[in-house]
Amino acid sequence: MNSEEYLVGRRAMTETEMMLKGYGLTTAEMFYRMPDYRHVLNTFVWQDYDVAPDHPKLFGFIEFWQKEIEGPLHSVRFVHRKMIAPGEWRNVRGEFTLH
Repeated sequence: MNSEEYLVGRRAMTETEMMLKGYGLTTAEMFYRMPDYRHVLNTFVWQDYDVAPDHPKLFGFIEFWQKEIEGPLHSVRFVHRKMIAPGEWRNVRGEFTLH
């Protein structure tokens, strides 16, 4: 986790705090052409916590790729999964274990 990206006040958010604020894990598979061999496709997998439906981190990375990386993008496919949905989290004060 990059501490510059997920700051709350002067401290970094924990993964649990991020999940409760709506962040989810976004995984993108990018297909790009090799700079010297345009007929060859290669893949790159990117993963980070992001907020749906706008996906500012993913689209920021795609913009960075288009400006700074020589291999032009062919296509991008991605999936986003919220780790905790609003109805799935609850505060548990105790736990009982039965044999």
